[in-house]
Amino acid sequence: MFNFNFYTPTRVVFGKETEYRIGKLVKNVNCKKVLLHYGGGSVIRSGLLGRIKESLDASGVSYVELGGVVPNPRLSLVREGIELCRKEGVDFLLAVGGGSVIDSAKAIGYGLANDGDVWDFYEHARQASACLPIGVVLTIAASGSEMSNSSVITNDETLEKRGYNNDISRPVFAVMNPEITMTLPPYQTACGCTDILMHTMERYFTNGGNMEITDAIAEGLMRTVITNAKILVDDPDNYDARAEVMWSGSLSHNGLTGCGNDGGDFASHLLEHEIGGMFDVAHGAGLAAIWGSWARYVIDNCTPRFAKFAVNVMGVEPGKDDMETGLKGIEAMEDFYRAISMPTNLKELGIDPTEEQLETMAKNARIAAGGPKGSAKKLEAEDMLKIYQMAAGK
Repeated sequence: MFNFNFYTPTRVVFGKETEYRIGKLVKNVNCKKVLLHYGGGSVIRSGLLGRIKESLDASGVSYVELGGVVPNPRLSLVREGIELCRKEGVDFLLAVGGGSVIDSAKAIGYGLANDGDVWDFYEHARQASACLPIGVVLTIAASGSEMSNSSVITNDETLEKRGYNNDISRPVFAVMNPEITMTLPPYQTACGCTDILMHTMERYFTNGGNMEITDAIAEGLMRTVITNAKILVDDPDNYDARAEVMWSGSLSHNGLTGCGNDGGDFASHLLEHEIGGMFDVAHGAGLAAIWGSWARYVIDNCTPRFAKFAVNVMGVEPGKDDMETGLKGIEAMEDFYRAISMPTNLKELGIDPTEEQLETMAKNARIAAGGPKGSAKKLEAEDMLKIYQMAAGK
């Protein structure tokens, strides 16, 4: 195992009707004015935004609104939010939504607390020294951004999708009511479950440092998500299944499942970011579409971990050796993706990139990584291109 630093400052308020506590939670932060940041009309139609406003009003907290966040959140809206908050004297950000809204709020927080262009942080040209405090009312279990240090933004001028990690952006609190997620379309629920699994697998498939307890937590989390994702296909209003998935999403990306390893692989996320930036696909679906090709490409370099995953997570019978067992595990995971209507390649994702587009994505992924990427196997640009080609059936 490796040394590690586990830091989770976020207060979690979990359960039914917890959104009614927003006013008191925000008031306790002693802020003067809040930005209510959200996406489309679903938070309005469901009545959630109205309940939050009522709670803020009852606590005497003033606020200003900025909606319009979309999947693969845009840099242009982040810049608009920074301008609005400066004009209105906002000193606290309340993200009402899923990962896209939370990531957008984090970017606004960086932009408000630091001079210069916020995109510099996502290009890793410099580091942020501060971030405005952020609270979350979670509406989809997926990204884990409600407890993580991560934020991913898409530059709508260049179509570059870039991530930035810094502990100063971890939310002050996260309000999580599983009932809120019952209104999600099945596709979004499945995308969320896939993202949760991938956050855990990115930390699981490593060649550097492992702890038995961390592995056991990660394996249990993945089994839990797989079981409950299947339940939600037929019973989307199952509160217990929603709760299991929602809490798993937070634990998958707050650092817990990576304690003692080398920081994780995250090559699949890197590869998906380029797909999402170029084709604007749902993040979870993009991850499912690229994972099987990545797994088959790197399994030679990380065979024991794939075999352990196959047996302990996917429940397959061991083969004649670790390689056979590991390949059976990959097939079992792809069978699970299909069972929840997730794609397993780019064609099933609904895109057919040209060779030139594949080469561009590989080149940009290598630039974004700033060097070889991965732990299961260190990937260079040519490796990334081969994985894209496998996923595209070329």
